[in-house]
Amino acid sequence: MDLSARRQPPTVRLRRLASELRGLRTTAGLTREEVSDQTGINPATLYRIETAKVRPQRRTLMALLDTYGVTDEARRSELIALSRQATQLGWLQQFESELPEQYTTYISFEGDARSIRNYESLFVPGLLQTEEYARAIIKGVLPFASDDEVEHRVEARLQRQEVLRKKHPLRLWAILDEAVLHRRVGGTTVMVKQLQALVTAANQPHITLQVIPFSSGAHTGMLGSFVVMDFPDPADPDLVYIDSMAGDLFLERAPDLRRFTMLFDHLQALALDPSGSVRMIEAQADAIT
Repeated sequence: MDLSARRQPPTVRLRRLASELRGLRTTAGLTREEVSDQTGINPATLYRIETAKVRPQRRTLMALLDTYGVTDEARRSELIALSRQATQLGWLQQFESELPEQYTTYISFEGDARSIRNYESLFVPGLLQTEEYARAIIKGVLPFASDDEVEHRVEARLQRQEVLRKKHPLRLWAILDEAVLHRRVGGTTVMVKQLQALVTAANQPHITLQVIPFSSGAHTGMLGSFVVMDFPDPADPDLVYIDSMAGDLFLERAPDLRRFTMLFDHLQALALDPSGSVRMIEAQADAIT
């Protein structure tokens, strides 16, 4: 097949736009057929837009926003800019909006992912946090957040965990630095409960948990945490996600994907095996009880 005729894999922005438009249609209570009747947009075209196979033309996007009742100018401008930049690789999303909207991009990809490889140097992965641990973490890293903001964040974090409990659950491979086990987030009682929850999670067939012990010395993971996501559709390339002080960084260039995949493989080899990791977690829970 002619290389020029091959469909280009969707970018982060195009996938986000597709997710936003699907959500707006669902909120409006419309089927694709009803949208087609109201706008004249071919149902097949609408399907391709909503599955990130094509970028909508401006007039098509405007017609959809009108049909879905999107009247807020800031919201319209955001989606128009998203469409205009849909062919650009990579994305740093600034933390400007309030929760839960500011995590919509990551959560939408997490919900669509087939598997996630997550390395954490300081925190228990969000998908494995107990409610009490999550609340203590959020209060600790955001000391000026209001009680309502904290609770919104906790609620969003707990809702994310549904991907591990659905019929075909997300496959999670989490690697933690041993430091995660020793920092008593929320106090002894909260931390013991969190460690016990990690042991329970590690017994699930779709969850693999490893710990890199202090005895391993310095390692490449000390540079910071990251997530590598892959998706059921082979046409959708992997994504790397990095949560930084500057914002949400999404990487999708092939060299970046290779680098972080190799980095995770290196950390996997350095860590204790899953059984040894569980024993270390259990021992730490016993030690602080």
